[in-house]
Amino acid sequence: MSKSTISTFQLFEMFPDQEAARVYLEGRLWPNGTKCPVCGTGDRITARKDGYYRCNQCKEDFTVRTGTIFERSHVPLHKWIYAMYLLVTARKGISSMQLAKEIGITQKSAWFVLQRLREACGDNLAVLRGIIEIDEMFVGGKESNKHADKKLPNGGRGPDGKAIVLGMRERGGKTKAMPVPDRTRHTLSVAIHNTVEVGSTIHTDEHTGYARLNKDYKHETINHKHGEYVRDGVTTNSIESVWAVMRRGLHGVYHHASPKHLHRYVDEFTFRLNEGNVERHTLDRLDSFVVNVAGKRLTYKALIG
Repeated sequence: MSKSTISTFQLFEMFPDQEAARVYLEGRLWPNGTKCPVCGTGDRITARKDGYYRCNQCKEDFTVRTGTIFERSHVPLHKWIYAMYLLVTARKGISSMQLAKEIGITQKSAWFVLQRLREACGDNLAVLRGIIEIDEMFVGGKESNKHADKKLPNGGRGPDGKAIVLGMRERGGKTKAMPVPDRTRHTLSVAIHNTVEVGSTIHTDEHTGYARLNKDYKHETINHKHGEYVRDGVTTNSIESVWAVMRRGLHGVYHHASPKHLHRYVDEFTFRLNEGNVERHTLDRLDSFVVNVAGKRLTYKALIG
């Protein structure tokens, strides 16, 4: 077995029960000692039984779950850690049906667990710089699988009837992606300026929505319509490899991602690409995930509302 990974059996040995998981999470979320998630102080904390604490400053009781994606969840913490382990190590993701079987909960609960985990994958504030490859992906059902009255007249080619995801990949660095409402010049320009440092080099295809980016960036294009895919180092192959993995996950594992929840699925895939490098030890990847769970509570009502 690779020295950079641990097996499921080893993970269970490390976190055999909820108590072991609680101690681990407290160490990661409170590295400088117990801290009240309500008032933010850590000076006047009284420890109680079973992982409960009392803040004598604001008179609130709390646990390591409070203010995180775990809050008010009845799923034991060691099952949460196993779910996180599966999410960061499964290249194409894991379905709610499979997770339900793995940790012994209902499919509905497993779906909620996964959506909470995806919520923790979001809010990547990194700014991309250097050489950035940019492209879009269209997400939607296959025409061959639709009823005759729902098939599109053009055979489903292009963005018609599909959700659009814009992706940006830094050469040798991070990846960012997000759903966008359309492919217009204004929409793409705003997303790019919010993500890519001015002065960077941008590689795109010939789509007219990328026109005029050369005002703030060094813009190079590749013409796919003429069969051009690489020219003197100009290419979008890296971001297209991201789409290849994402499509295999969305079609082969999840089968369907509604436009309402698509941004969370996209966040999951980009998080795994950015933090899930197989050269990093599994525990390091797990640590990267845990530090993102604070302040991202997601209720079921908000999720389905």
